[in-house]
Amino acid sequence: MIDLAQVPVFILAGGLGTRFKEQTDFRPKPMIDIGNRPILWHIMGWYGRFGFRRFIICAGFRSEVIKDYFLNYDSMHSDFTVGLHTHEVRYHDSHHNDNWEVTVAYTGELTLTGGRIARATEKYLGTAPHFAVTYGDGLCNADLRSEFDFHLTHGAIGTVLGVSPPARFGELRMKGNQVIEFAEKPEVTQTWINGGFFFFQRHFQSYLSADEDCVLEQAPLKRLTADRQLQVYRHRGFWACMDTQRDKEHLEELWSTGTAPWMGPPHRDRA
Repeated sequence: MIDLAQVPVFILAGGLGTRFKEQTDFRPKPMIDIGNRPILWHIMGWYGRFGFRRFIICAGFRSEVIKDYFLNYDSMHSDFTVGLHTHEVRYHDSHHNDNWEVTVAYTGELTLTGGRIARATEKYLGTAPHFAVTYGDGLCNADLRSEFDFHLTHGAIGTVLGVSPPARFGELRMKGNQVIEFAEKPEVTQTWINGGFFFFQRHFQSYLSADEDCVLEQAPLKRLTADRQLQVYRHRGFWACMDTQRDKEHLEELWSTGTAPWMGPPHRDRA
């Protein structure tokens, strides 16, 4: 069994967030708070439940906000004493147990999703045979260990989490577990859509381009689909994407009332 601590998770966190301007003028969307923590932290926390601990943040727009957050992670979540002359810092009663290794990778101000993954994996994938990819604005309660096991079992290059919320995202057309067409935001949608939370064999790098205009959801995933190398793991539990202020307020309410599905045990999906 592959140790999930050795599977790197690449999180797309560099977009301009133009559909959410009331929140993203001064920070990237993944740094918008749900409760008192950025949604990026919530996403990483769900992966962490299953043993993932290597995170590569694919940063771009306002990358300094993400860098500052992780550079000052302990001070943000603990009391501390600082010696102004010695510059010694002592942290008291740390309020987190996050055993994560976080790399903040600047992947370009205007680079699109595929280009970001290509640039980040080229530098930070190392020798890992598999890697995870997700967006910096989506939450779920999917069993990621089960999805990864499914990914290993079917042998195709890629696995995408298929979800079925109100249809306004990229549609997956399938035959059994085989994705036969990948349509990004079609006008007429069906049941299952792209929920992010991907797993890929390292060979997927050959489908990507480091060009600024490479969109993950266009040529790379469509080529992978044409090659019959993309499988879907169906998730029937909670999934949400924070695209608007209304989405944020809904997630805030779930968190503040203690009913956030990503706080509890994973949903036991059956692929």
